[in-house]
Amino acid sequence: MAPTKADLEAARNATIDDVLGPELDVLFCGINPSLYSAATGHHFARPGNRFWPVLHLSGLVPRRLAPSEQHLLPSYGLGITNIVARATARADELTPDELREGGARLARLVAEVRPRVLAIAGVSAYRVAFARPAARIGPQEETVGGTALWVLPNPSGLNAHFDLDRLTAEYARLRRATSDSPADRPEGGRP
Repeated sequence: MAPTKADLEAARNATIDDVLGPELDVLFCGINPSLYSAATGHHFARPGNRFWPVLHLSGLVPRRLAPSEQHLLPSYGLGITNIVARATARADELTPDELREGGARLARLVAEVRPRVLAIAGVSAYRVAFARPAARIGPQEETVGGTALWVLPNPSGLNAHFDLDRLTAEYARLRRATSDSPADRPEGGRP
């Protein structure tokens, strides 16, 4: 059942637990949870968010997962976190200071978890959080916490610059850059 308007308002400033596991190939990082995601407790859960379809269409997982199946991601070598933990109606409600503080927290998390690649979904937020005003979509020269860094387009339905095909192409480029594809693994299993 979809959250009510009251549920959404009650979710303002709430947080969602990270989805982490051992030996992550890719740790996806959103900007921050939407009110819808915070109300449901699932990352990228808002209807219209294209993360879950793109994850499958790009070959990063062998079938389309529902947001409620986020717990399966570590079995494919994938995880999810956010730059800023608190939920808002729109990412533009975050302050530059929050994004920079979130970038520092993210660097600590990545140094602890040690994924092969950190994939930040949102170039504008990445530019502010890591003081990289000229950053572009794709692999970055710098690392975060010693981990390779990739910047992806934001999969939000509000991101009109990237349609489903272009999003899928960018996520598939990330998949190809990793040495083995989680989509090649058995359902819910690591090699």
